[in-house]
Amino acid sequence: MNKRNIILIVVAVVAVAIIAMKCSGKKNEQGVGFETMKVSRTDITTSVTATGTVEAVTTVTVGTQVSGILKHLYVDYNSPVRKGQVIAELDRTNLETELASAQANLRSAEADLQYQQKNYARYSELNQKQLVSANEYDVALQSYRRAQESVRVAQQSVNRARTNLGYATIYSPIDGIIISKEVEEGQTVASSFNTPTLFTIAKDLSDMQVIANVDEADIGNVKEGQRVTFAVDAFPDDTFNGTVRQVRQKATTTNNVVTYEVVISAPNGDLKLKPGLTANVTIYTLERNDVLAVPSKALRFTPEPTILGPKYKIVDAPGEHKVWTLEGFTFKAHKVNTGITDGTHTQIIDGISEGTTIVTDITTGDEMEQEQNGGGNSPFMPGPRRNNKNGGNKTPQKK
Repeated sequence: MNKRNIILIVVAVVAVAIIAMKCSGKKNEQGVGFETMKVSRTDITTSVTATGTVEAVTTVTVGTQVSGILKHLYVDYNSPVRKGQVIAELDRTNLETELASAQANLRSAEADLQYQQKNYARYSELNQKQLVSANEYDVALQSYRRAQESVRVAQQSVNRARTNLGYATIYSPIDGIIISKEVEEGQTVASSFNTPTLFTIAKDLSDMQVIANVDEADIGNVKEGQRVTFAVDAFPDDTFNGTVRQVRQKATTTNNVVTYEVVISAPNGDLKLKPGLTANVTIYTLERNDVLAVPSKALRFTPEPTILGPKYKIVDAPGEHKVWTLEGFTFKAHKVNTGITDGTHTQIIDGISEGTTIVTDITTGDEMEQEQNGGGNSPFMPGPRRNNKNGGNKTPQKK
C-alpha cells in the first residue's frame, strides 16, 4: 500500500470519528419535555356497574280456591282493573249443589236436635222422680249433646259450601293492570295443594323498580339512597334515573360468582319501562362536586436526576403525597393532603393552591424525536409516554 492511500484512509477514519462525536454531542444536548397541568376544580365520582331486571314494585298473582270450569273471563292482557272488580267466574252448578246438600244436612241435624232436646227434658223430669234408671238418663243426655254437635258441624259445612260458592266469582285484589293471563274460557282449573294461577296483576306501572345483581367485590360500597342511572336495549338513546332503595342480605351463587340483589327505584311516568326488560345499571357510590383536584398520575411523578441532567436542581419535601412545580431549572416538591379519588383525579385538601402549574410527567428527547418523526422505525417499538389528558401541556426545555 502506497503512502497516498494510507493518508486517505487516515483522513476517512478521522472524518467518521468527528461525525460520530458531533452526532453524540447533539443527542446529549437534546432537551426534555414536561407535561404540566394547573391545579383546578372538578367533579369526582366512583361507580359500580351491574345488570338487572325491570319489575313492577307490587305484583299480585290471582288464583282460585276451588276447582271448576271457567265460565266467563272479563279481562285480557293490559286490561286496567280496580280493586273489587269481577275479573272471572267459574261455573257455579256443582258449588250450588254442594251448598244445597249442606243446608239439607243442617236442617236434618236441627230436627234431630229438637227431638233429642225434648227427649232429654222428659228423662230429666222422670229422673228427678226416680222413675227411670240413671243409665237411661245418661243415654238421653249423651244423645242430646251429640245432636248439638251435629248441628254445629252441619252449620260449618254450610258456611264452607257458601264460601266456596263465593270463590266462584274472582275479584281483583288491587288496582292495577293485567300483565299475564294463564287461562281461557271453558278451561278446567283444579285446586289442590297448589293454587292455579289465573292472572298476574301489576299494581302501578308508573312506579317500577330494577332488581340488580351486584358482585360481591362491589357490594360493600353500595348504600341506600345512592344515585343510579340505567339503560335498556329497548330505548338505547334514553338514560333512566333511580335511587338505591334496598340492599338485600341474601347472596346468590351462579357459576361460582356470588352476587347480591339491590333494589333500585325507577320512576316510569311515561310508561316506557316494561316488566322484564334487562337494565344496564350504574350505581354512583361516591360523588363530590367542584373539589380541588390534580391528575392522579401527578402524585406518582418524581423527577429523576439521571434523566434531567446536571442543569436541573431538585428540592424535595418530606411526606407521602407530594406534587412538583418547576421554577426555571428547579423542581420543588409540595407536600399535600389528599382526599377521595376516582383513579383519574385525586382531591387535594391542602398543600397547594388552585391555579398552580404542576408537572405530571417528563418526555425525554428520544421520545420527542420519535413523536416528531411519527414514531420509531419499527411498528413494534413502544411509543412515547402520552398522559396528556385533561388539558395537560408539554413544555420542551434545553439542557
